[in-house]
Amino acid sequence: MRRGRRRRRSLSLFTTGAIGIVVLAVLTYLAFTKFANPFASPFTVHAVFSRATGLRPDSLVRIAGVDVGKVTGIKLVSSCRDGGSSQAQCAAADVTMTIDKPGLPLHTDATFRIRPRIFLEGDFFLDVSPGTPAAAEAPDGYTFPIQQGVEPVQLDQVLTSLQLDTRQNLQTLLQQYGQAVKVGGPAYNASIQYWLPAFRSTSMVAHDALGIQPHDLSNWIAAQGSVAGAFSAHPENLKSLITDLNATAAAFARQDVALRRAVAELPTTLSAATPAFNALNAAFPPLRALARTLVPGVQSAGPAIDASLPFITQLRLLVRPSELEGLATDLARAAPSLAQLSNETVPLMLQGVRPASSCAATVVYPWSQLSLPDPHFNARNGFPPRKVYVEAVDYLPGLAGESRNFDANGAYIRVLLTAGSLTYSLSPRTFGQAVAPLIATQPTLPPGSRRPPLEPGVPCETQPPISDLSSPTGPALSQLR
Repeated sequence: MRRGRRRRRSLSLFTTGAIGIVVLAVLTYLAFTKFANPFASPFTVHAVFSRATGLRPDSLVRIAGVDVGKVTGIKLVSSCRDGGSSQAQCAAADVTMTIDKPGLPLHTDATFRIRPRIFLEGDFFLDVSPGTPAAAEAPDGYTFPIQQGVEPVQLDQVLTSLQLDTRQNLQTLLQQYGQAVKVGGPAYNASIQYWLPAFRSTSMVAHDALGIQPHDLSNWIAAQGSVAGAFSAHPENLKSLITDLNATAAAFARQDVALRRAVAELPTTLSAATPAFNALNAAFPPLRALARTLVPGVQSAGPAIDASLPFITQLRLLVRPSELEGLATDLARAAPSLAQLSNETVPLMLQGVRPASSCAATVVYPWSQLSLPDPHFNARNGFPPRKVYVEAVDYLPGLAGESRNFDANGAYIRVLLTAGSLTYSLSPRTFGQAVAPLIATQPTLPPGSRRPPLEPGVPCETQPPISDLSSPTGPALSQLR
């Protein structure tokens, strides 16, 4: 290698110090700005206020108490630059603010309020409500109109509003209000006990005012708009209506004693009318159902009356005095028997027919609709599941086939007996034989080989319904050697 080869030169102390200062400055900036991108353009919006009192650049912008930006500028709106604007217009200010990423997005229906930070400190901030998701998102540079900006009320505004005439009117209002409270206070206290039922009824009326179908309330409001438009289109009629109402109120004022007595009787009337209205309201649903049921009968009543007229004619002929004597004689002999039959029919229906019908409807019929599940005899081996009322009579065709014969000896049953080589104990002192070994028993025997209890004195209709016919499979019976 050549000795004259250039060696790498090391950095000087000055260069190293300059690089360290630059790196330290960058880290300090990133630490204080929370790693914000200095080259990124901030999200800027404008909000117009009628007055920007107390607001200044660098004032905080908050959403739900969290800092999300700062005010960057405040200037008069452009309409205030000419000389023809009013004083209220010239007080309007265009507030420019930058919004950080945690405060986005802002919607076009967002609202801005100027609020004081600490009482009597004189420092204000912008409280932002970001709007609803249904509204569109505001783009960068969007200007929110003055209707969406609310400024704080200053003490000088309150004092300016209380002029001499306003103060006199306020004094009159307070005096008359005190007189009204003094005179009407006892009556007001006495009415408190009626608030709960009144508010309950008012809430029911307000709920019913919403309507049954969608847009009922909006349609009602639209109809009220039509009524208001008719009032506006006919002012003379509206004037007459107000005049008539004045005359009616004057008539009530002249009859104030009678009106007071009538109002005193109103609670008694309402206490009697409310149960009647409740009963009437409860009777409406079955009445509607009865009316709908009676419609076909009413429609067919005309033809039925026309068809019954010949019968009524013959019936009138039968009840003539010349015919009634023989009919009365025949009925006199049959009436005692019919009365005795009617008296004996009532116990029969109550004690015999009704329990039997109830048993068949609530116990027997639901049981007959069940199916007997069997894991060994099912659709896979030719025994599809069938309802109980079908399987309960399956033996009858076979029994009828066994009873057929072809001689004059009459019907008889042919029985074929066979004995297997395997013997099983079925119950105490009872045995059975089978040609093949038993692999299981279904259903399993009750504990102690006892029969289910039979209670003939318990009515069938009171028995619990049978909802499942499945039974467990037990081990095979022990084979006797």
